Amino acid sequence: MSAELKKGRIVIVGASLAGLRAAETLRDEGFTGDLTLVGDEPHPPYDRPPLSKQVLLGKVPAADVGLPARRPVDARWKLGVRASGLDPATKDVLLANGERLPFDRLLITTGTRARPWPHPEEARLDGVLTVRTLDDAGRLAERLDAGPRRVLVIGAGFTGSEIASACRERGLEVTVAERGPAPLVGALGGALGAFAARLQRAHGVDLRCGVTVTSLTGSNGRLTGAGLSDGSRIDADVAVVALGAVRNTEWLKDTGLAAGPRGVACDAGCRAFDMYGIVTDDVFVAGDVARFPHPLFEYQMLALEHWGNAVEQAEVAAHNMVNPGPLRRPHLAVPAFWSSQFGLNIKSVGVPTFSDQVTIAQGSVEEGRLVVVYGYRGRVTAAVSVNRAKWLEHYRRLIETAAPFPPEPGAADRPASPKVVPSDVPDPKVLSHGPTVALTGHLPDRRLAVVRPMA
Repeated sequence: MSAELKKGRIVIVGASLAGLRAAETLRDEGFTGDLTLVGDEPHPPYDRPPLSKQVLLGKVPAADVGLPARRPVDARWKLGVRASGLDPATKDVLLANGERLPFDRLLITTGTRARPWPHPEEARLDGVLTVRTLDDAGRLAERLDAGPRRVLVIGAGFTGSEIASACRERGLEVTVAERGPAPLVGALGGALGAFAARLQRAHGVDLRCGVTVTSLTGSNGRLTGAGLSDGSRIDADVAVVALGAVRNTEWLKDTGLAAGPRGVACDAGCRAFDMYGIVTDDVFVAGDVARFPHPLFEYQMLALEHWGNAVEQAEVAAHNMVNPGPLRRPHLAVPAFWSSQFGLNIKSVGVPTFSDQVTIAQGSVEEGRLVVVYGYRGRVTAAVSVNRAKWLEHYRRLIETAAPFPPEPGAADRPASPKVVPSDVPDPKVLSHGPTVALTGHLPDRRLAVVRPMA
């Protein structure tokens, strides 16, 4: 059985970071069969984090963010063509150009795309942009090079905040509009959200919280500004829509898989579920598009838009695709992400939104160097560092061992009397942007009625 799994045909749909790392791992694990990667963009896999950081600052051209290959993958690459469907009966991936790709095992790594501005006519105005792809970042960098009078950023999640930071570093006027109470609050909760709000305003951002952009206005096809829900108006010639991401699952409609707006559900071994909750053995999923259970977070189904998760989950999926049951392993890595904005380095381990309390374990808000630790029902579930990343490995171990919250003193700069307060994580519905960590609950996307035949 083990030898047979090293042969055959494997198709990876999604020529992404996860897709590339999975392909490399398949070859490392001894897979000698036919390997095909499908990607809807014309570019080979590239690195996304620099797009909203170095590329927008003009430090790195958009064309220079390609991912280095760790080893040859000996694969057929079908780039610039979209997967349009899946025939589970014949085990074929259907492509938009009419081609059918037969497979023995399939890995889905289609990731996400930027959530567009909801009004198509306004979205077509010259100057209205999103940042998700290499081409997106290149277009926005060109606009920023041209020196717009004002940039409007719609949504204050990590992407929106990083774009605002790049604008201020370039000396550009920027307004950020966020429906929630503060920037980053959907990912980090109220305490660090308030800190982020003060930080942005201190760097000259015109931050508007508790408001929505109700309309984008233009003249002769070009953006001229926006109207806000409080009745005010912003004059801007560039608007960046940073409303989170949409998971690319539409091509899986009516395939029988448990795929929907929140992603493709899978087990801890990356095997996709069908819509009845039965695990498949020939369809796997990894990266941003996956929903998977994690025992550290009460087996909630997690959907993570993180670089590290994409790599680690892809490697687990690839390993399990070519190894029999006893040799398969689970994807149990503790989530981690980072962001660089307004001169600060923000890093996180665990799931900050899976919390009910929070405390500053080290440093202070006043000095701008701190570690915030999150707890849920008396145990540590996450930690976020601001310019203090060296301590995160310590807190990762606390998360993995379900250590008590608040944590025991572990550093000389720990506050003498640490204050524990509610983590104040808002309902995602009150935010402009989607979360980078989505706790999607235990239920599937659809509820089915089971009809039993009459005896």
